[in-house]
Amino acid sequence: MAEPIESGGATAPDGGPASQVQVRVIGQYIKDLSFENPNVHKLLGTSTDKPSLRIEVNVNATKVADKTFESTIQFKAEATSKLGVIYDLELAYGGLFQIENMPDQALEPFLLINCPTLLFPFVRRLVADLTREGGFPPLLLDPIDFAALFMQRQQGVARPPGVN
Repeated sequence: MAEPIESGGATAPDGGPASQVQVRVIGQYIKDLSFENPNVHKLLGTSTDKPSLRIEVNVNATKVADKTFESTIQFKAEATSKLGVIYDLELAYGGLFQIENMPDQALEPFLLINCPTLLFPFVRRLVADLTREGGFPPLLLDPIDFAALFMQRQQGVARPPGVN
């Protein structure tokens, strides 16, 4: 189990010591997984042009119980060529986090930035292993800036519908 993450020596508004923020990783797991290799018979023994790769990454968080939250990375990768779909990979990887004494305004950014950052190395390894075991070169993901994803999400929420 991971050690709790604690905040520095902050003080409460009344001058006394503030309650320390504590975070504990309860567990992490594959929530959903799909790997499709629909045209393998067409691809074996043929040299194809460089495939086109489309990748999507989303993060979500939900409250599971008192002080317990789930953060999930939803990953999709689709490789295509002139012959059709090479592979289609969908992965939802989640983690359960027990969080105590975190200010409300800091909770959402923590769940959508810090928690996915902790989970990402495991997602990266799974994606590489799955594509390799599917008969292809491993798909090695570059690091993801979850803070930028969070900012894009916030900007999308702040805009009126229909405004780009």
